[in-house]
Amino acid sequence: MEHDTPLDRFYQGVIHNISWNNETGLIRSRSGKTFPFVFAYVTLLGAPRHDLRFLFEGMQVGFDVGWTSHGLRVTVIKVYDL
Repeated sequence: MEHDTPLDRFYQGVIHNISWNNETGLIRSRSGKTFPFVFAYVTLLGAPRHDLRFLFEGMQVGFDVGWTSHGLRVTVIKVYDL
């Protein structure tokens, strides 16, 4: 499913890896670059509540990034299909 409408301003990617123990993960963008996230510092859009269990590996998502002291990190994850 494509989400390239003009109203959708998020980068597009796939959840590549989730570490359930420490609630971290990686999102791989369409260009192949991976971006880490720490779930406690992510805003989750499109899900009924802020819960890591709504995410799974291989899921297509929209995302945005921001600079932290550890470099670029995912700050927003938009879930399209649950």
